[in-house]
Amino acid sequence: MPDGGFVNYYYSDMIEFAISEETQVNIQRLRNFNLKSLNLPEFLLYSHYKKPIIKTIAMKKTLLALSALLMFCGSIYAQASFNTGGLMLEINQYGRIRLDIPNNIDTITHLERASILVGTSTNAVFDYTNDAEEHEPTDLVASPLSSDFEIYGSYDNTYSGAPPDVIVKLNAYGWTNGSFIITKFNVINNESLLMNARIGLDIIPELNGVYGFDSVTYNPSAGVIRFHRGDQENLGIKLLSGSLSSLASFEWYDGYTYDSIYWQWMNYGSLQPQYASPTADGPVCITSEAGKSINAGDSTEVFYAFAFGADETSMLANMQAAVDKYNLLFTSVGEAIPAGNGLILGKNFPNPCNENTKINYELPSQGMVSLKLYDAQGNIAAALVNAKQDKGMHSVEFDTRHLAPGVYCYTINFNNQVKSQNMLVVR
Repeated sequence: MPDGGFVNYYYSDMIEFAISEETQVNIQRLRNFNLKSLNLPEFLLYSHYKKPIIKTIAMKKTLLALSALLMFCGSIYAQASFNTGGLMLEINQYGRIRLDIPNNIDTITHLERASILVGTSTNAVFDYTNDAEEHEPTDLVASPLSSDFEIYGSYDNTYSGAPPDVIVKLNAYGWTNGSFIITKFNVINNESLLMNARIGLDIIPELNGVYGFDSVTYNPSAGVIRFHRGDQENLGIKLLSGSLSSLASFEWYDGYTYDSIYWQWMNYGSLQPQYASPTADGPVCITSEAGKSINAGDSTEVFYAFAFGADETSMLANMQAAVDKYNLLFTSVGEAIPAGNGLILGKNFPNPCNENTKINYELPSQGMVSLKLYDAQGNIAAALVNAKQDKGMHSVEFDTRHLAPGVYCYTINFNNQVKSQNMLVVR
């Protein structure tokens, strides 16, 4: 067995190799292509394996046929990617998220796959392997409004036609030199009746390009799922838009992607403190929120952040940068605030607020900043900032206990640019 990787080998008189779970998915999806015309061994069509490693190939004809198949798969199963300088994101035609870290020579995979799960019952879980089909193409957004890089795509269940009938719209945001990304999943109920859906992720780590013998640890104070092995790179994943109700990891095995198994883990009912992988297969991690009621035709939005770091401390620092971006750029209903002229004023958090709240803003250059809070009558309730500040992200946290309940407006003035947001004080 190769170092650090799980491999299953197949034998015939002429060929011996292994293929990946994803290759299997792609092969199954070549429904309109005559695979038999390639003269491939039949077991290629019906096998599930985790990592593509060709061990030995004795016949040139078979090698050329396999190469043709893989090139064909690559050309039609397109993916979009961006490189921030701190990480590389790839999202394929069916919504698989993969993360690599670039170096001077190549890129090293650290996350093989994260993909959305939407479950409504033991026999109805939307997942990447069995259900996802392209609804809209996955592609780079030409002119992102809220980030330096953005990918958009959408996916539905028409590959399987099995319930639940959902459309998932995925946006992924990245920033130059950032070691984190933010993903937004807009889950649309495409059925005729209300659905109560549990939404989560199916996660397969591949830290430093190697499977197995890694650990999954939950940090409750930060709300971060940490993937780590020794003193190697750390990967963190955090649900930004809510609270996890279930978090569980188990050792990868062929065939775990059945609806009933997904549903079991999505209803684990607690947050597993730690899982240590005992084999070279490595862990699978399943997350889930509590059930959400989604009316027919309506949708709900779920945000996750992914961050890297050389160790836990740096990973958590990068995750905090992702949290700050999320609080800065997205309103309580998850709509991005366009960057426009470069000055960004975020929604205060929490909102409504009782005792205190925090406002984030980002400056396109150095300059004088005035940030004031006004009551409903237009009177100045508080002067929050009046200073010269550097380019970049800033925040101000202030006490609201002296304010009367009601609606307030806070306004930032920077180099003759003005932006405002509303906030609500409650008691």
